[in-house]
Amino acid sequence: MGAFSIWHLIIILLIVVALFGTAKLRNIGSDLGSAIKSFRSAVREEEDKKEKEAAIGHTIDADVARKEQEKVHQG
Repeated sequence: MGAFSIWHLIIILLIVVALFGTAKLRNIGSDLGSAIKSFRSAVREEEDKKEKEAAIGHTIDADVARKEQEKVHQG
């Protein structure tokens, strides 16, 4: 009783096509695809930025540790 059958979905699809038309639905699909692509690109850029920051932090930590060891060996 709570599940939709295939006929319910077909009727809903026909109503949506009748309301918006195929051209408008095509534009909505294109805009949605562009938005998803932009979102993925932004997420990927943020992940790359975090990886670079972590790599720089790791390098700085290694440099500090090396300098501290040099001080110990000198003094």
